[in-house]
Amino acid sequence: MGGPFPRRLPPAYRAAARRALRVTIAAGAGFYVLLYGFDLAVGATYALFGAIAMAGLSHLPGSGRQRAMLLAGVVPVCWVLITLGTYLSVRTWSAVLGMLVVGFALAFMAVGGPRFAGAATGLQLMYILPSFPPYDPGSLGERLAGATFGLALLIIAEITLLPEPSALPYRERAARAADAAARCADRLRTAPYTLPEAATRTARALSTGLRSSQVPEAERPAGAGVRQRALAHTGLATRTLLGRLTVLPPPPQGAVPPADEADVGAAEGARAGTTPRPDPLRAVMEVARETADRLRGRVPDGRAHTALRQVRQALAAAEGGSPAALRRNAALLEVADAALAMSTAADIAVRGRAADVPAPGRFWYARQRAPRLWWRRLSGHAAGRSVFFQNAVRISLALAAARLIAGIDTLPHGFWVLLATLTLTRTTVRETRTTERKALTGTLVGALVAATLLAVVGTDIEVYAVALPPLMLVTFTLGPVKGVGWAQALFTVVVALVFAQLAPATWQLAEFRLLDVVTGSAIGAVFGLLAWPRGAHDELRRSVAVLLRIAAEIVVATTAQIAAGGRRVPVVTAPGHRSLQHALVMAESAYAQYQSEPQGLGPPQVRRDWQAALIAGHHTLWGADRLLVPAEPVVIPPLGREASESVIRTGDRIAAGMLLTSARMDPTGDTAETPAPLHAPTASATMAADPPGAARAYYATVSWLASLATDLERLAAENATEAETDTDSDSKQGQGQRATTVAASRAHPASAPDDPRSTHEQ
Repeated sequence: MGGPFPRRLPPAYRAAARRALRVTIAAGAGFYVLLYGFDLAVGATYALFGAIAMAGLSHLPGSGRQRAMLLAGVVPVCWVLITLGTYLSVRTWSAVLGMLVVGFALAFMAVGGPRFAGAATGLQLMYILPSFPPYDPGSLGERLAGATFGLALLIIAEITLLPEPSALPYRERAARAADAAARCADRLRTAPYTLPEAATRTARALSTGLRSSQVPEAERPAGAGVRQRALAHTGLATRTLLGRLTVLPPPPQGAVPPADEADVGAAEGARAGTTPRPDPLRAVMEVARETADRLRGRVPDGRAHTALRQVRQALAAAEGGSPAALRRNAALLEVADAALAMSTAADIAVRGRAADVPAPGRFWYARQRAPRLWWRRLSGHAAGRSVFFQNAVRISLALAAARLIAGIDTLPHGFWVLLATLTLTRTTVRETRTTERKALTGTLVGALVAATLLAVVGTDIEVYAVALPPLMLVTFTLGPVKGVGWAQALFTVVVALVFAQLAPATWQLAEFRLLDVVTGSAIGAVFGLLAWPRGAHDELRRSVAVLLRIAAEIVVATTAQIAAGGRRVPVVTAPGHRSLQHALVMAESAYAQYQSEPQGLGPPQVRRDWQAALIAGHHTLWGADRLLVPAEPVVIPPLGREASESVIRTGDRIAAGMLLTSARMDPTGDTAETPAPLHAPTASATMAADPPGAARAYYATVSWLASLATDLERLAAENATEAETDTDSDSKQGQGQRATTVAASRAHPASAPDDPRSTHEQ
């Protein structure tokens, strides 16, 4: 049978049953001990609803121990919320104002990642509960004690009752991917200088495993702190390195790589007094192994990182050679850059602000303190174009209106009005309507059952006391799996049994419950209709359109600067790129919400590859920064006439394709929905012949523009599905460039488009 639950039970039911058992024991024990053991009705109510709010009606990610640690951290926050709710509830106007401010703050905290988002609903309920009669600030101590007792029992239950195994930590995922990169680099040092299919599949699988959508919520590095940002940056750089290695072009025909040179002629070279060439792939292999050791808690000496920096400087100083040699050199240079970024980010993720990192550069956050980093994140989303801001405004206005109506009309059990508003309001009006229809049907059924039970049993409290625990177990097992209709029906009966034990109740209690749910649902529907009724659909189109317009400007400006040459100095990011960074954050946030909303709720639309647009934005940003922001000051000579014309012409064509796509996607424009041919430029069409004497900067720029051309080709395929681009973006970009004969490495790839934030975040 395999434990308390039979193996034939579906996984969803097993997980829900485990959670239901913990909630039932914690909430029931707190309720019965305080009510029947100490005759504290108020404390019993807060113990019961505190446990239900934070575990039954919230979704805290992670294992039992992780949830227990999160709960221990939110206990002081619950004290503050209960205290505020108790004192502000005395007057309706102060209660409404408090609901507006606190409701917005708690909803907006979802910007901090899955853990904050998961706790938001429960914390909202901890503030809502004391906002209704009895208005008795004198009972604040009992309220705090009851809530603390219930949460303490819940913490114990999370640790001890049917604990789930911990998920693989993100650091270990990154370490395994770094090990794979080391093996790939080692294989590429010797003939045939390509990876076997099995190694390529393994690299792609480990790279995909670092994507946000493939990582359990509790393990995602989505926080705003230094270590969390650095860990996300480590995953991004590791994916970059794996992608670069899988498409690394072989050495030019007749050339001897350093590894083979060392094997066959090291001794002869030493006798002749020549210095053997450095082996970039060997240096990358050692850095990858060093990174894996660091992520696993070991303390490497850092010599591999220093050696790779020296090898990179030698690669950057190399000039001359055939076009194939220059492409190989550019590819190795980007492999080295990716490995160095991975090593540096891993060091910051492990050591925090004590890490030794270059400044300012791409690791701008390494010297920042946590409050400043959090302010950057919050201020970056404090605008009407952020879906986090939109959701917070929508729910806070709905809760404030519900509190106003409940206070003016003095609805019995007005708590249920706000509970319905909070739990039934969705991000789109169609989804809200569908949810509320099921919820009202379930509430009606539950009210009929509860009314019948109250009429038949009467004031026999023992019956209610015996029936409550098994009913709670069934409610929190079936509700999350069966849906909102079942959840509302069963929860209606649960609250009837609870309030029947607190005070004498009649069948009218079920009537009040139905009335309150109808009122709360209506309020949620109204604000769902008035405030961004289509959810993330329009916002995603608008944000992607803005993203592509800014990307087009960056492409034109970058190619012009590359052609002209000039002095380059290390900065946080190239001038003008901050707007593209912010546009990427907004587009990724909208895309994440869009994926969470049910399909088919919007009007019929041509299927768009939104992920390809995000990848194009990341390729634009990372590639332009790499071309214009060196690791140290350097003077870049201008390209020759033919090379300049080729680069600028191709950049203009790619920018034009981005602008045309942007116009089609923008919901505020009047562009016809029927797409015009994009004629996305390809490297074979515009760069068939290499200009004579082209410099290395030309080949680096060509590879970047080729990756953008591949992005546009995929973006132009209107019927492409999301699944077609859900594989590793680096590999797909590499395949496209092989097809266009530009086998050079590309600029930095997209960060996982499903990541909630990028490392360039505002």
